Amino acid sequence: METISISDIPHYNADLDIPAAAERPGPVKKLRDAMARADGLLFVSPEYNYSIPGTLKNAIDWASRGQDSPMLQKCVAVMGATPGLWGTVRMQTAFLSVFQFLNMKPVLKPEILVNQADKKFDESGKLTDETSIDLVRKKLEALKQLCLQNKKS
Repeated sequence: METISISDIPHYNADLDIPAAAERPGPVKKLRDAMARADGLLFVSPEYNYSIPGTLKNAIDWASRGQDSPMLQKCVAVMGATPGLWGTVRMQTAFLSVFQFLNMKPVLKPEILVNQADKKFDESGKLTDETSIDLVRKKLEALKQLCLQNKKS
C-alpha cells in the first residue's frame, strides 16, 4: 500500500490539463502515475460541509479527467472519520457519483463511518476503537479481494 499526499496539487485548471502527460504539473503527474500503478484506490477523508473536502475533490478532478484517467474502472473504497456524530456518511455518499462517472468498482460494505473520532484515536493518531479496527480490516480485505478478482478478469 502506498500513501499519496495531495498537499502540493495545484488548483485544477483545464487549460493545463492536456492529455499529453508532459503538460500536466509535476505533482499532478506524480499523483496520476501512482494511481495508474495501483490495483485499487482507497480514499480516507474527513467530511466538510456534508461532502468531499475541497482539497481532495481538487485532486480527484486532476486525476479523473481525460481518456487516460488512472481512475477509470479502478477498484475503490472510501472511509472516513469525524468528531461529529454522522461519521462522514454524506461525504461517502458524495463519492458515489464520482465512482459512477468513472465506471469504478466500489467496495460499499462494510461502511467505515468513524464518528466521535476524537475519542477513538490516541495522541499519535492511532485508531484505538476495536469495533472500528475490525471494520477497517474487513474493508481492506474486501478491497484486496475485489482487486484480485479484477486482475483475473
